[in-house]
Amino acid sequence: MSVVPQRLLPDTASVSGNGMLSIGGCEVEQLATEHGTPLFVYDEVHLRNRASEAVEAFGTDRVIYATKAFLCGAMARLAHDEGLMLDVATGGELYAVRHAGVPGERCVMHGNNKSVDELRFAVEEGVRHIVVDSFDEIDKLEYLHTVGQSTPRVQVRITPGVHVHTHEFVQTGQDDSKFGFNLRNGDAMRAIDRLSKSRAIDLVGIHCHIGSNVFAAENFAKASEVMVDLFNSLDVPELTLGGGLGVAYTSDETAPTITQWANVLKGAASTLRAGSHVFVEPGRSIVASAAITLYQVGTVKHIEGIRTYIAVDGGMSDNPRPVLYGSGYEIFDPKRAHSDRTEVARIVGKHCESGDILINEAAVPPHVAVGDLLATPVTGAYGYSMGTNYNKVPRPAIVFVRDGKSRVVVRRETYADLVRLDS
Repeated sequence: MSVVPQRLLPDTASVSGNGMLSIGGCEVEQLATEHGTPLFVYDEVHLRNRASEAVEAFGTDRVIYATKAFLCGAMARLAHDEGLMLDVATGGELYAVRHAGVPGERCVMHGNNKSVDELRFAVEEGVRHIVVDSFDEIDKLEYLHTVGQSTPRVQVRITPGVHVHTHEFVQTGQDDSKFGFNLRNGDAMRAIDRLSKSRAIDLVGIHCHIGSNVFAAENFAKASEVMVDLFNSLDVPELTLGGGLGVAYTSDETAPTITQWANVLKGAASTLRAGSHVFVEPGRSIVASAAITLYQVGTVKHIEGIRTYIAVDGGMSDNPRPVLYGSGYEIFDPKRAHSDRTEVARIVGKHCESGDILINEAAVPPHVAVGDLLATPVTGAYGYSMGTNYNKVPRPAIVFVRDGKSRVVVRRETYADLVRLDS
């Protein structure tokens, strides 16, 4: 198989004449030497490029970054600096964003099971709006009003009954969903009616999100048309069309750009009444292809007549997506990035699970050996944020690279960190 295509690498990635990969002007071999492995390497220019593309495509104060894709203090500040608002889905995400210095009014609160404490926190921090997800949540907000909390602005999450082609675990717009109010069975209109009459809540809009890692633009168009029809029948000023735009992870995948996605949504929303405000919530499409993960090979095991296993020093603890969703990835040697990948191996991690597989049938360059570096591109979304300490493996460091310099934005965990909560 040929080399990993450039389009899967971060924007500033380049390969020298001797085959060495650099990102942000930094040779990745040197990054591994300096910071250790596993290591998340994020191209800061790439992150800013995607954020600015989204703002240009949708308009100022219309893009809300979905922090669940990737969140740390540096990312929160970068998104805020680039003019994005931030979508948080738990009290913990809100705390992290506020700790990073992002104002509460630049945050939007999501979540299908918000506790009273989380809702109180959101109201006290003055989030821009809360996306209401259930009748129980309406009860909680009305209770908070009775004990003196201010009136929050809210949007209602609608389940529009649109099925999308993605993994079933990240489908969210179909009728059978834990998220939102069902449009088809009347729950959505009952919720809208109740909220519009409530003195405890300021209903400002409606919201939908049909799923994650969606490639088919027509799915977004269909959901948007349903939501626009509903919106035009209501007396509210705001409509959020969610996120979920997919990215290419492997050589045989393609996905719309943020600009192409915007054009689809704009076309579907062309019949909106004057004065309407439309918001979107991209996450994966901002950060996924901004990063690679660097690993070091620990063992190479040839089982004659069966397969070759290459074990790296990370695995399902830093990238659970293959285990959860069967997600595909590419892998290559960043010190010989121009080399054809002519051999096949199963790339596995160091965890005590046979299912700890990063790539089931990976194309790799010949003669991969213990101590070699391997790089997996497009790991900027849902790797670090979904990572664990399974087998008490410390979580990797994260570096941002730009203009020939690297900076640690999340330090590598130590063994001492693993027991810091023990009593």
